[in-house]
Amino acid sequence: MKQTYRLLLDCPDQIGVITRVGKVITDNGGWINEAEHHSDEDSNWFFSRFEIQAETLPFDIHGLREALQPLIDECKMNVRLSDSNKPKRVVIMASKGSHCLSDLLDRWRSGDLNCDIPCVISNHEDMRGLVEWYGIPFHHVVIDKEDKAPGFAEVERLVTDYEGDCVVLARYMQILPQSLCEKLRHQVINIHHSFLPSFIGAKPYHQASRRGVKLIGATCHYVTEQLDEGPIIDQDVVRVSHSDKVADLVRLGKDVEKTVLARGLRDHLEDRVLVHGNKTVVFS
Repeated sequence: MKQTYRLLLDCPDQIGVITRVGKVITDNGGWINEAEHHSDEDSNWFFSRFEIQAETLPFDIHGLREALQPLIDECKMNVRLSDSNKPKRVVIMASKGSHCLSDLLDRWRSGDLNCDIPCVISNHEDMRGLVEWYGIPFHHVVIDKEDKAPGFAEVERLVTDYEGDCVVLARYMQILPQSLCEKLRHQVINIHHSFLPSFIGAKPYHQASRRGVKLIGATCHYVTEQLDEGPIIDQDVVRVSHSDKVADLVRLGKDVEKTVLARGLRDHLEDRVLVHGNKTVVFS
C-alpha cells in the first residue's frame, strides 16, 4: 500500500474550511485519496478527515503541518497528523476469556489489522500458551484485590517501556484506576458485552436475561474514569428470544463482541475517530 498522511481536524464551524484546507494540500501538489466531513449543528462544530498520498508532497509530515499552521491558528483547529507507514503499537490486556484476544491476534497475523503488538498483559496465566504461539511476549501481572496499586503500576511501566500507542482491553476483567485512565485518555479501548448504556457493569448477559430483552449487543468504547461511560466507537446487536438461556446469550454475544472490538480498533488504527466531549465522530 502507498504511504499516506492522515489529517484529522476539528474546529468551530465556519465557511470555507474544507476549501482552504484542500487548497493548502493541492497547491503543494498533494493528491487527496479520501476526504470526509461532518458538521454538528447542535455544537456548531466541524470535523474533517483527509488522507493524502505522501509521495505527491514536496515535504514530510512535519512540513505538511508547517504548511497548515497559519490556517490552524486562524481557524482555531485541533489537528492530528499520522503516517500510515508507522503502525500504532497496540498493547493488549486480557483475563481468562480467549475469544476477543485470539480474534485480534489472528487478524494481526493475517494483516487485517495494521499494527504492531509488542506484548500482551494478563492478570492470569491462562492465555500464555496462545500468546507465545504467536511469538508475542506475555506478561502475567497479578492484581491483588486487597492492594491493586502495585499491579497497575507494573501495567503502566510495561505500557511505557513497550512504547504503546494504544491499549486494548480484550475482556480484561479489571477496572483501570483513574490515574491510568487520565494518562491514557482516548488511548484505551474496551469491549463491553452489552449495548450500552443498558446493563452497565458486571454480568450484563444475566441482567439482559432477567429483563427478557429481544436484542443483545456489544459496545466498543474508550475507557474513562466513569465505568462503561466513555465515548462509543462501535456497537452491534444480535436477536435473541425468550427460549434463550444465559449460556445462549453468552455464546451469541461472543461473536458480536469480537466483531465490534475488531471494527472499533481498526477505526482507531486508521485514524477515523474524533472525540468531542463524550461523543465520537467515526468516518467510514
